[in-house]
This record gives sequence, structure tokens and C-alpha cells, in this order.
Amino acid sequence: MLAVVLGTERVELLPERAVWWEGRSTLLIADLHLGKTATFRARGIPAPEGTTRHDLLRLSRLIERLAARRVVILGDMIHSAAGRSEDVLRVFSEWRAEARDIRMLLVRGNHDRHAGDPPREWGIECVDGPHIDGSLVFRHEPGEDSRGHVLCGHVHPAARLVGRGDATMRVPCFWVGKRCTILPAFGSFTGAKTIHPRDDDRVFAAGESVIEVKHALPSSTR
Repeated sequence: MLAVVLGTERVELLPERAVWWEGRSTLLIADLHLGKTATFRARGIPAPEGTTRHDLLRLSRLIERLAARRVVILGDMIHSAAGRSEDVLRVFSEWRAEARDIRMLLVRGNHDRHAGDPPREWGIECVDGPHIDGSLVFRHEPGEDSRGHVLCGHVHPAARLVGRGDATMRVPCFWVGKRCTILPAFGSFTGAKTIHPRDDDRVFAAGESVIEVKHALPSSTR
């Protein structure tokens, strides 16, 4: 984990592409996109199976390791109405039964507005952003807010890094600005977009560990 201060709050950036806010016992993730593979298969597009179970297992391990008491999803929990398949709903219902003591908050994103809120029996509070919590502001799309530092998703940010021999690679990243931080997508089947950071932005690559990247390059320079 790598600690940073966002606004006035100390949080930790996790290699699992999540943020740990110890002061609130809160785990923050963005862009889970449950049911995306089901959506693809419903349209006749080949897609891997088991991503919902895999992502929920990753989430469970984080909750257990950190003793988190709350999970905040910064938008795009369910990918689409077609993604609300019987299998996806059953798998999440089983997971939620095991994690019934965890408070959950969904800040609706653009996909949630089309897919609809999760079933009421899942016990997830659903709100439109911006949602204020202390000096942090939760929303889905990036932007600034005079009331605090924004945490959001939507972009699925990735940094393009330069290695030996001028080789390049893309890795998911946390994109930290002065007033807005964009989380990498938590879902494992989401895709990513190469970012164009400003000179005063900070970029933290999320791999086996979290490291600050000094030489993130926009794709247009390669």
C-alpha cells in the first residue's frame, strides 16, 4: 500500500486497484461492471467466464485483510440491463449473504442509470453523486468540487511506461490531481484508457505494488 493525502484525508492506494480510507474503515472501488461478460455473450460476442466470481473473491480478500466495515462503489456496478443475468444475480446474492455485515454505498454511474439499481435485498444504499463524506467528495465522472477532494472512476485510467530499449507498456493507474483523483477500474474485464496527465498531476501505477510513475507518456508521443 502507498499512503497519500487527498484534501485533508490520509488514504492508501492498493495494488488491487482500490483505495483504503482507514479513518472511515472504508474501501473504495470504481467500475466493477458486474455482468459485462454476460452482456457480451447475450450479443453473441465471445467473452471469458467466471469474472464475477473472480472479482468478488478479490473484494472479499481485501475486506478481510483490512477489516473494512464499508465498501463504496464509485459508479458502474452493473454493466447493463442485459448483464443482470440469473447467474450474475445469484453469484452476487451469495457473496452478499456472506458479507451481510458490510455496509455498501453505490454512487450511481452512467452504466447504473441504464442497468438500474441493484436488487433491494442486497442492502446497498444507492445515491446520485456528488456525495459528500468528510472532506472527500464521491462521484462517478471526473470533475472538481469546492466542498472537497473528488474521488471518482469512469475513465479506467492506464499509464504508458517506458522501459529498457525504449519499450513501452500500459498499466492501470491512480491519476491524482490537486482536487480530483481517478481510480483504476476494479473489474477485471473492463479495458483501460491511456491518460494524458498534466505536469502537476501525480500518477501511481498499480501492479504487484503501487509505485509513483515519473515518466508516464500519452499514447500520442509513441
